Amino acid sequence: SDAGSQKDRVVTEEEWLEKWEMGNIGFHKEEGHPLLQKYLDVLLNGKNGLRIFFPLCGKAVEMKWLADMGHSVVGVEISEQAVKDFFSEHGLPYCEEPVPEISGAKMFQSTSGNISLYCCSIYDLSSSIVGKFDGVWDRGALVAVNPCDRQRYASLMISLVEKNSSYLLVTVSYDPNKHKGPPFYVPESEIKSLFG
Repeated sequence: SDAGSQKDRVVTEEEWLEKWEMGNIGFHKEEGHPLLQKYLDVLLNGKNGLRIFFPLCGKAVEMKWLADMGHSVVGVEISEQAVKDFFSEHGLPYCEEPVPEISGAKMFQSTSGNISLYCCSIYDLSSSIVGKFDGVWDRGALVAVNPCDRQRYASLMISLVEKNSSYLLVTVSYDPNKHKGPPFYVPESEIKSLFG
């Protein structure tokens, strides 16, 4: 099959937390992603003050970059360490509060108010909790989601975006029989069937 040996592969939340604890985060980029810079005008569509969502955000440096441009950034990440590292590495003061709708979840918000990072499973989020977004920067989320959860993920993402939103998606292309993932191989045909 197109997905090779990956279709049944499952990476648990504990495994992701362990990657952060062990510093095994080769997926984190210290520099802003060149494709975001290249397609920034597509994401922003000539507008200011957008709400931009970072699914499985880690400590992505682009969150601060977009917030500094005047946009409101919301991210979700299972690793509290990643979230705290983001704020400390950028010298950003923040406050931390529970998310009443999600047991055990916390929301970390910059004191300036323009960056809000939810520490929980992405599947615990809904538009009633986080609202809707004008743009999504999906640099490493769809390719990190377990293949069996892609439909659930795509349905959630579609429910979180406004009608005229922009969705920038980065995937990786390789032979899935030679690498077990993550990142997982997501063929273009599957992206079309997931997102339309």
